[in-house]
Amino acid sequence: MDGQLDRRAELSEFLRTRRARLKPQDVGLPTYGRHRRVPGLRREELAQLAGMSVAYYTRLEQGNGRNVSAEVLDAIARALRLSDAEHAHLMHLAKPTRPKKKTVARPQQVRVALLQLLEAIETVPAYVAGRRTDILAWNRTAAALFGDWGRLPAQERNWARLVFLDPQCRELFVDWDQKASDIVSFLRMDAGRHPDDPRLSALVGELSVKSEEFRRLWATHDVKEKTYGVKRMRHPLVGDLTLSFETFRMVDDEDQSLITYHAEPGSPSAEALRLLASWGTDAVAQQPTA
Repeated sequence: MDGQLDRRAELSEFLRTRRARLKPQDVGLPTYGRHRRVPGLRREELAQLAGMSVAYYTRLEQGNGRNVSAEVLDAIARALRLSDAEHAHLMHLAKPTRPKKKTVARPQQVRVALLQLLEAIETVPAYVAGRRTDILAWNRTAAALFGDWGRLPAQERNWARLVFLDPQCRELFVDWDQKASDIVSFLRMDAGRHPDDPRLSALVGELSVKSEEFRRLWATHDVKEKTYGVKRMRHPLVGDLTLSFETFRMVDDEDQSLITYHAEPGSPSAEALRLLASWGTDAVAQQPTA
């Protein structure tokens, strides 16, 4: 990696993979012939749906999106039936915001008040995530649930590295495949917002070398924002847990989010979470080593 992702290549592959997942019958177009040389829609079919010339769309799919209008991108998003997250990703790739001057990337800082909030909600596992899925801050209960991130070097406190390279993290998530897919989809969104981030490029390069699963998921170009949902976990001390998570994006810094986990009141998961909260970081010391 040369320190940044190739935005033109990212745009080209994203459009190609979105086009490949649609069939003519999905969008109300007739199917001619039994054998099609391309999976999904042809370029001319997509251009027809978006109301533009084939030549213009072809240039865009080849990564030549200079001076493309928001209206054109909206038309392509509708034709491709993109989700809100995918639509935003397309806009970032095709019309990136260029800084007036090159700036040196500084470490992300978590506001003091937010750190105090993490400590105040000690019965709820909570942490702050930043760019590249970096884990920036957390409370004692999060350490008890996920592992003591404080023992790791700062550069290794990263969800993508943990999910794909840490065997204990793989064991923690019952639906590991979904967790892995979510992480890669979020990294794709981050790459669209910050294609010139050298640390992101280095992370993608490292994981591509070390994990075949990461390479496969990265090649799909799927994107998704982290919002809310349910995770099933198998903790070495308290057993199975079913926890709901919520993501709160910081208004003053869209690259930071507060993520919390909670259990249904009165459930076995709630009791297990109460035990972990009471143990705090001591729970980490009690866990068997791999």
